[in-house]
Amino acid sequence: MKFRTLSAVAMMAASLLSSTVAFAQSSDAVIDRIREKNAISIGYREASIPFSYIDKEGRPVGYSTDLCKEVAETVKTALDLPDLKIEWVSVNLQNRIPLVANGTVDISCESAVNTIGRQSQVDFSNPFFISHTRFLVKAGSGIAALADLDGKSIALPINSVPERLIKSLVEKDDLNVRIVPVKDNSEGFLALQTGRADAFSTDDILLFGLKNKAVDPAAYEVVGKPLSYDSYGFLVQKNSTVFLTLVNATLARLSREGELQALYGQWFDPMGVPLSPDLATVFHVIAIPE
Repeated sequence: MKFRTLSAVAMMAASLLSSTVAFAQSSDAVIDRIREKNAISIGYREASIPFSYIDKEGRPVGYSTDLCKEVAETVKTALDLPDLKIEWVSVNLQNRIPLVANGTVDISCESAVNTIGRQSQVDFSNPFFISHTRFLVKAGSGIAALADLDGKSIALPINSVPERLIKSLVEKDDLNVRIVPVKDNSEGFLALQTGRADAFSTDDILLFGLKNKAVDPAAYEVVGKPLSYDSYGFLVQKNSTVFLTLVNATLARLSREGELQALYGQWFDPMGVPLSPDLATVFHVIAIPE
């Protein structure tokens, strides 16, 4: 038994060494940039709570940023770059895809929904979250569905999946809904707070994050049935196969070892958002063996 155990450990070590050597001997545009700079540039958002946002000390924090710190550790080991630095780059809904596509950002780690249209410009990692489009409203507003916004207004983030979805549903149902375009989640929540809009719509988990950070969380409600099924992935430059493999290998390892579930608990349990059956299934699916 002892011999078998030692043999298994030796085989595992040999496999890991072989994988590291293989990565070290392979390359792509992102890997070449990282080696040249001895740094990995990670895109973050300023108000995508709890995925990627700025804390009171001005540091990028969140579920997604934690995952990408693990990606940086994987890259550091695979490329034998012990002094690898992280360069944090602020991104938003308008510039994140161009910055990844032109190589300014090596990986954008926030809350990007994977769509066919976006896949024509960038590549996506394996999914690490599932969300749905819903509404944030003031408590007691009487708004529980899109139809209740007839004759009212809704704030929508520019160039987002929820923006396109809500506009198409408003047109389809022939509703009289005034659209208030906003640049990000903070502006959308402010529009709701100040009465510029009767509702703010985006991914429901982001709405829970905004509600949770409000001075009076009880003053707001996340309402409406799910209007979409949205898978989040990290954005990387197209055709960066070697780098993308390292990203997905990181997510697979974290899922196999239970770290992905633990990080979920750290960031989402305080918000009262339990792990959904859909996301639990995703965690199992991406736990690809070495």
